[in-house]
Amino acid sequence: MNTVKVGDIKFGGGKLILLAGPCVLEGLERSLLIGRRTKEIADKLGMPYIFKASFDKANRSSIESFRGPGMKEGLKILAAIKSELNVPIITDIHESSQAAPVAEVADILQIPAFLCRQTDLLVAAAKTGRAVNVKKGQFLSPTEMKNVVKKLEESGTKKILLTDRGTSFGYNNLVVDFRGLPIMHSFGYPVIFDGTHSVQLPGGAGNSSSGQREFIKYLTRAAAAVGIDGLFLEVHDKPEEALSDGANMVRLERLEELLKNVLAVYEVASTLDR
Repeated sequence: MNTVKVGDIKFGGGKLILLAGPCVLEGLERSLLIGRRTKEIADKLGMPYIFKASFDKANRSSIESFRGPGMKEGLKILAAIKSELNVPIITDIHESSQAAPVAEVADILQIPAFLCRQTDLLVAAAKTGRAVNVKKGQFLSPTEMKNVVKKLEESGTKKILLTDRGTSFGYNNLVVDFRGLPIMHSFGYPVIFDGTHSVQLPGGAGNSSSGQREFIKYLTRAAAAVGIDGLFLEVHDKPEEALSDGANMVRLERLEELLKNVLAVYEVASTLDR
């Protein structure tokens, strides 16, 4: 399998990487608070850490929903967090024109699940030279992600990460087919599991999504047992106050316990033949 280096962090190098932070940037102070505490926990547990947050959530259910500070202000906040915490940054891009300016700050460009087949977006991300993390669309089979990989490879990059975040199952519901993790691994690149979006109930609250955070611990343990290279989590100090995705976020005060359990499973699973 190809390893993917992001600064001093190596995906596929035998350590479970944590990608975590708020869903959307909620100003520098709060975003930094969440990132700082998450980094402290990750350092304590020996997990390499990458801060995640979006400067724009362009696919919110309602036009009235909070989207974020926008690219210009968002990149300033992300740059400040990167400098203050000395960690790599991952953030979403939604349009081809965003790839180059975002790559000046972010170490990983993330392609949202709904946009995972957008060829021009993938090509633009690949050409920046940054690592590209593509979330598998809720509407795609894991096998179809091979086409996404080919688009990126033919655009000049092998810095590819693939993330599973659940598959649509009827209306307002997602399920995780854990067969998808080894299937995507077979394409030759590191695989990440999104433990919080996988418990989301898309559009479940009518004009916004809801979620079932009580199942995060079960799905993340299962993913660690099957085999993953990274764990993607949305965390917040007060999820009930979060401006996006609060219902499926990990409460910051419970993050350490969750990660300890996941790492315990990961360590056992890493000794087994896959």
